[in-house]
Amino acid sequence: MASVNQSKAFIPLNIAVLTVSDTRSLEDDKSGVTLADRLTAAGHKLAAREVVTDDVEAIRGIVRRWIGDPQIDAIITTGGTGFTGRDVTPEAIEPLFEKRMDGFSIAFHMMSYGKIGTSTIQSRATAGVAGATYIFCLPGSPGACRDGWDNILAPQLDYRTRPCNFVEIMPRLDEHLRRSKS
Repeated sequence: MASVNQSKAFIPLNIAVLTVSDTRSLEDDKSGVTLADRLTAAGHKLAAREVVTDDVEAIRGIVRRWIGDPQIDAIITTGGTGFTGRDVTPEAIEPLFEKRMDGFSIAFHMMSYGKIGTSTIQSRATAGVAGATYIFCLPGSPGACRDGWDNILAPQLDYRTRPCNFVEIMPRLDEHLRRSKS
């Protein structure tokens, strides 16, 4: 089981939050607020926060911009992971992944199953890495954001988590881009 090594210093990350919704604005976006509040309470910095409509190109444009920003370490999206015709977050973001993080979806569904049972299969939560930036796509409910942050993201985005965490491998995420062409 994971533990926290208190002898190590916490390393704050710069995390951007994107809410995907046709009906929400920054003023009434409870899921985005949930994520922003939790990540800052954990000691991380909110690097950016936006709301975008359920449009593949609009979503992809913001995420590409954030991937290209060297000041953003991770992106968390909320919303658009269901099965309705307007739910397009995975379609927008998964093509950007250099590496998929299948374990995130599995962990999310395992944790979610304990809370909502088989209804968890109605989520297409996904994650991956692009341009040395972690990207996590959560469902649009505040509860799913709370559970995803508290049970998966908070520990994995904490350098002190043992036996391993995402922060400790961040310097090596782009090593394939830095290799010589010999």
